[in-house]
Amino acid sequence: MEPLQQDDPRRIGPYTALARFGESAVCVRYVAYGPDGAVSVVSVARPELAALTAFRTRFRSETRRTERLAGGWVAPIESRTDGDPLWTASPYVPALSLREAIALGGPLPERALRTLGAGLAETLSRVHAGGAVLHGLAPDTVLLAADGPRLTAFGALGAAAVAEARPDGQLTVRLGYLTPEQAAGSKPGPASDIFVLGLLLAYAATGTTPLGDADRIAHAEPELDGVPAELRPLVASCLAKLPEDRPSAGTVAAELALEGAAALARDGWLPPGLVQAVESQAAEVESLRSGGEPGQTGPGPTDAIPQQHPGGSQDPVGAPEGGQLVTGGDTLVVRGRGADRATAALGVPSARTAPVVPGAPAAAPALPAVPLPVPAPALPPASPPPPAGPDRRALLVGIAAGVAGVALGGAGVYALGDDASKSAPKPAPTPPRTRVAGVPPEPVWRYEHPGKEDDAPPNATVSGDRVLVLTGGDQAVGVDVRTGRRLWQLAEAASPSRAVPVDAELCFVDGESEFLWISVRDGRIKHRVAKTTLLGPGEALTVGSVTGWDGSTLWMTGHIKKGAATTAHFLAYDLVARTWQWRTQITKGQPPAIPRYDLIAVRAADIVVRQDAASLTPVQRRASKGASVLLTFDRKTGRQRQTLALPGIGPTAALTGDAAEKVFTASAGELHAYAGSGGKRLWRLAAAALAPGETGVFPFGKGVLRGSTLYVANRHQEVCAVDTATGRALWRRSTEAPVWGSVPATALSASGGTVLAGDGVQLTAFAGRDGRRLWKFQEAGASDVPGGPRYVPLQGGGRMLVVQRERTFYALPVD
Repeated sequence: MEPLQQDDPRRIGPYTALARFGESAVCVRYVAYGPDGAVSVVSVARPELAALTAFRTRFRSETRRTERLAGGWVAPIESRTDGDPLWTASPYVPALSLREAIALGGPLPERALRTLGAGLAETLSRVHAGGAVLHGLAPDTVLLAADGPRLTAFGALGAAAVAEARPDGQLTVRLGYLTPEQAAGSKPGPASDIFVLGLLLAYAATGTTPLGDADRIAHAEPELDGVPAELRPLVASCLAKLPEDRPSAGTVAAELALEGAAALARDGWLPPGLVQAVESQAAEVESLRSGGEPGQTGPGPTDAIPQQHPGGSQDPVGAPEGGQLVTGGDTLVVRGRGADRATAALGVPSARTAPVVPGAPAAAPALPAVPLPVPAPALPPASPPPPAGPDRRALLVGIAAGVAGVALGGAGVYALGDDASKSAPKPAPTPPRTRVAGVPPEPVWRYEHPGKEDDAPPNATVSGDRVLVLTGGDQAVGVDVRTGRRLWQLAEAASPSRAVPVDAELCFVDGESEFLWISVRDGRIKHRVAKTTLLGPGEALTVGSVTGWDGSTLWMTGHIKKGAATTAHFLAYDLVARTWQWRTQITKGQPPAIPRYDLIAVRAADIVVRQDAASLTPVQRRASKGASVLLTFDRKTGRQRQTLALPGIGPTAALTGDAAEKVFTASAGELHAYAGSGGKRLWRLAAAALAPGETGVFPFGKGVLRGSTLYVANRHQEVCAVDTATGRALWRRSTEAPVWGSVPATALSASGGTVLAGDGVQLTAFAGRDGRRLWKFQEAGASDVPGGPRYVPLQGGGRMLVVQRERTFYALPVD
């Protein structure tokens, strides 16, 4: 800190400046106090830059994005984005920049590395939720406070190493980092932030950059010998040359600290020397409040640490000569492809700096550039409480504003932003954090299944609450439910049918020519049975579809061909013994389709199915007279025991059955219950009340059962809890989503305490007991329209709810 200079303002909006707190390429920072006496850091834009229309536009844009991201490791800010001067203000928190921390104390220990990386990754997850890029990671934009790390730049201005006003009215901005895709002249994406995060973690772990220049960044393997062994694979994956090989921000956060950065930092995370430096800084600021004079406690924020270059020259870190950006209006363009060593090295020293000397004065923090001042709680206490931020991975935000874009190198770049693990020893148990009412849980990860835009979504099964198994026409993929990391992919296991869990270790896949038993942990094929060996001599099996499963028994439909004759069958297969239990011949179905059966109910002695309407033959349609026809098969022998028509229930109406021989279905907007034997109607639940101007039928969909309660949604966007014995509605609540042509998909959390309803706009959660609406979840930046792809909650996953939206999957922690 330094005394105010003659030209420094004494009043900045409602703030009274006390001392200079450093400066960056685009601003000068001041320690100041506001009307309430609380100390803040106020960043004032340099006048020569503020005179440019391009600068004011970017300043306003980046400031607004910061305001939208407030929470967690990003503090709320006040600002003036019109008039003169331009400024932002945020509560002061004692903290050191990452650069200063390494200069003072040398490389960080593993616990500190985990906390640092998890906090940054949690913030990146929020940014990347909209498919945007941060452009703000650098040693000077990362702060280390007593309660955790802070990320303080959310755009090109905040991370600028050099910013200059050109005579033609344009703004030149030079950034202090480079990625392989940028070195190749390609557009950076969210994965570019992950690469820079890997550079920062390696720098924090070793005191030097693992890749010293642009050529090494583009082609060489990083030098990671100094990174702790437990973290080395993760850092190496962040530094992968191909963006698609890098983990997501949510995955990085989960691998570093599954319980969250705030929990890991709760009992202290900084080495003693850094704690002393932070406390020294806090004491000096407190002295200013009491009328003391500012004193320089170490190298000032603008005293660059020199870096040795080939040829013996020394350049200040963060002042690259390449990677220059020129902005005019609202567009950024690259001037030149080259990157010097300072740029490529992320602006970090090339060798480790000396550790802090006990008793030596602490360095003042080099706080980041406009538009983001230091995000933190107000001054003292000395041990600030953990931020009210993400206690899990922050991958998506509930409902967020749109994302603005700028162009870099002639390609689009977003100025805002978007795998198993060991965590550090957990701190002592603390009271659980109460979730704010109405705020959705922060997703642990987001996984985008590869494929073309017009490809069909994959079939999804959660196996053993541990692995999400996705199957399709080209491959099968296993995704870790805990981290979102792709564990394996297997082209040999391509299948049009869903995978079937066998036990905690294996899943079953109906391959093209074989039945396969695959280890969900690593994707290895443990057993295989050729379909040519499954039946009798001369017989060949073609599986139509998997009907369902219970325990070790799998039911499916298929064609069996022998010579010129082809017959349709309903089959039961023991997945553990790997033998047939029975096969029963059925009607062949509408040619050339194999009949498809939907599983309605599993009972002790039998199972109930319904043939899919699309495969009904004309004879079957005439015989059913437009009604749903239920077929009952003996579980032991496969003998068909009953054919039951439900008059008034169409062949496509949603059906759900229980183990007590009841069937629940929709009819004319009502919900009906029928006896499974005989088809007698037991009760009916009235249709949804129409709002003024509404017309049409609002049928119920397929429900989910928990004990004697049925949870079911209708097209009116209502979710109901119904007593299956009496038909009494225990509660009925609206998702408040627009009414449209499809019924929300419903599911239950593993405990049964939360009811989920997913439609094309949102995923809504209700308390199972009383129907209280808990929260609504949407992916920020997604095109959420009533007729769009639905959020489909999947059963299984334990305390992790997996949600599918066509080819995109999320994991939400629920009760």
